[in-house]
Parts: sequence; structure tokens; C-alpha cells
Amino acid sequence: MKYSIFSLARAALSGHKNWPRTWRDAAPKERYDVVIIGGGGHGLATAYFLAHEFGIRNVAVLEKGWIGSGNAGRNTTIIRSNYMLPGNIGFYELSMKLWERMEQDLNYNTMVSQRGIVNLYHSDAQRDAYARRGNAMRINGIDSELLDQAAVRKMMPFLNFDNARFPIQGGLLQRRAGTARHDAVVWGYAHAASGLGVDIIQNCEVTGFVRDAAGAVTGVETSRGTIGAGKVGMAVAGNSSRVAAMAGLRLPIESHVLQAFVSEGIKPLIPGVVTFGAGHFYVSQSDKGGLVFGGDIDGYNSYAQRGNLPTVEDVCEGGMALMPVIGRVRMLRQWGGIMDMSMDGTPIIDRTPVDNLYINAGWCYGGFKATPGSGLVFAHLLAKNEFHKEGALFRLDRFRRGAMIDEKGQGAQPNLH
Repeated sequence: MKYSIFSLARAALSGHKNWPRTWRDAAPKERYDVVIIGGGGHGLATAYFLAHEFGIRNVAVLEKGWIGSGNAGRNTTIIRSNYMLPGNIGFYELSMKLWERMEQDLNYNTMVSQRGIVNLYHSDAQRDAYARRGNAMRINGIDSELLDQAAVRKMMPFLNFDNARFPIQGGLLQRRAGTARHDAVVWGYAHAASGLGVDIIQNCEVTGFVRDAAGAVTGVETSRGTIGAGKVGMAVAGNSSRVAAMAGLRLPIESHVLQAFVSEGIKPLIPGVVTFGAGHFYVSQSDKGGLVFGGDIDGYNSYAQRGNLPTVEDVCEGGMALMPVIGRVRMLRQWGGIMDMSMDGTPIIDRTPVDNLYINAGWCYGGFKATPGSGLVFAHLLAKNEFHKEGALFRLDRFRRGAMIDEKGQGAQPNLH
């Protein structure tokens, strides 16, 4: 639904009393053609593409909390496609192209801002590694530029170029990368999917699977009753192992906490996204002026959405090593998301050994940026029971076959030697 400036002003001045709901808060029906477990970005995008691209509209998205209460609201909002290995490089570029048209497709402002990302390098070996990644990107039609120190200094003069341990020698730039508003993304997909007839059911936790005599899944048990389904797709991020265990599956993934932080608002400083090549630290600046920091996962398994002081210290040390200018900036808050880390750092989108049960998991560091691509590829699998060409290598059995895509989730793994 489109609104005129007058209707927006009238709604605002009325205290939003007459503001329509962004999506229908549906009650569950007895049966759906497809049930998606997980009301985050991946689950909602899958439902949207099922309805929009494949005409399958008898779809329910089940969310145990409220829309945006999980990892969708607990990330650092970065979007990019600067990957290198076959499988990842095509998939993330597909996702990037969908980001670029998202607001028009959904008729919703998701605040996509293509301000660019620079991955800094600090040694000759790291420069060569980034040169290879940039070359792979350009061969596949993806923009990349290898910058020398002078070019980086011109873009970001506030960085500490003379750090004795980690001198900044240059960086790899992808200008089309940037950020998007994480909660607006899930609201946008919920808005568009609901408009196409998808039922979005909040406060509906899946507690088990309904199976027939042959073991095939025919529905789900939930906190709001039994719901029948022709197919069930799991897109539950860090809770993938828990949900899969209800169907007797043991997945090759582990759950870890990934923390992020935001500072008080300051004047515009950082033009895009910057990653520190000598440690797992990355930073961007939000539209409100806050600096958004990210670090590495906690080194132990956990389902807790909370932080700890050692990670706070590590991230702040990385920030100070990279740009001491922020030394007097105050941190406002931090949060933790539950990451399901696969053994090779690459996601899983596949059928499971249980008939009618499909999985979308193991996103490691790439979950938010993959949102639209994941939705399209997973919807393609659910609708056609065959793999999308950009998701064909994300098979669950690749670990048994030795066909790993070992890119470590393209996390900031330093290579300084």
C-alpha cells in the first residue's frame, strides 16, 4: 500500500492511532502447503519468494517470539559480495543484486546504503591474498579495487597508518557493498509476504514434528496446536541443531555467540564499512551517528544472547589499534546473536534425510548479507524440489563427500605471514 505525504502527516499527528498494520498477525490454520519455521529474515524472505516467484501462497511462517526478535535484530547490518570460492561467489553476488532492488520489489524502505567496504591489509602476504580475491571477483563480474596506502589514506585519513605492529599498507574495496537497516528488512519481507497471502504467526514455538508411518514429516506440533504441512522448511539460525534434533537429525554445525556494539552518536566520520586485517574487528557508522562495532565469535558453544567483558575488551582493543581517534567515544550498548557455525564456514541449503523436511542453516558470519539470496534459493528448492544454480554446492552431504567450501564464512581471519 502506498501513502501520500498528507496521509503520512495525518497519521503522525494523530499519534499513529489510525496507522494500518504492516502485516497481518494471523492465527494458524489446520494445514498449509509449506510451513517455514523461523520468522527472521531468511524465513520471511523464503515465504515472500514462494508467493511472489512460484505462486505458492498457502504458506505459514512460524516465529516463537515476535518478528525481528532473533538474529535479524542482532547483527551489524553489513551487506557485501566480496567472496572468492565457487559456490559462495555466485550466491553472494545474487544476494547483492537482490539487495539493490529490494526496496522497489517490496515497496518498503529497508534503508539500503551502498557506501562501500574496505578490507585493510597489513603485509605483503595479505595484500597478495586480497589481490587474488579481487581478481576472482572481477572475473565473475563483481566490482573490486585493490587500493594502495595513499588511496586508503585519502578515503579514511583518521586511521592509524603508522601502527608499528600493524601498519596499514592498503585495502580491497567493494564500492557496491554497504549496510541496510536490519529490522526494516524483516518488516519489509513480512509486509510484502503478508500482502501476497502468507500467514505470519508470532508467539508460536515449534515443539515437535508430526510424522507418518513411513517417517515423513506431515506437520509440526506448536505451542498453538498441531499444524499440518506438505513441506516444512527450517530457517532458525543459531537454533538449527535444537530444531533438527526434534526430527532425529544431528547437524555438522555448532552454536556460538557473536557480539556487537554501538557507541554514542558522533559527527560523520566513517564513510563506509572498514575491516581490520590484523584482527577480527569491523566498523561502520549508523544513520544516527553511532559507531557499530563487530568482533569474533566466543570460543565456546552457547545459546545465550548476551555478552562478556573479554570480548568487549578485545573489540575495543581492535578499534583503538585501528583508529585511536575514537578513544573518548562512549559505548552505549552491546548484544549477542546465536551463530550456527558450519565446519567449513559455508551454509547448508538442502533436503534432509527426513522426507518433506528441508533445512537452511550454518550461515556463520554471512547470515544477514545472505538474506534475499537465501530466501530465493531456499524457496526454489521448496517449490521445485531441485537446487537453484547458485545454491547447488550448499549440500548437506558435502562433508561426507569431501566437497567443502572452506572460506571460513569470510570472517576476518588474519594472514600476516
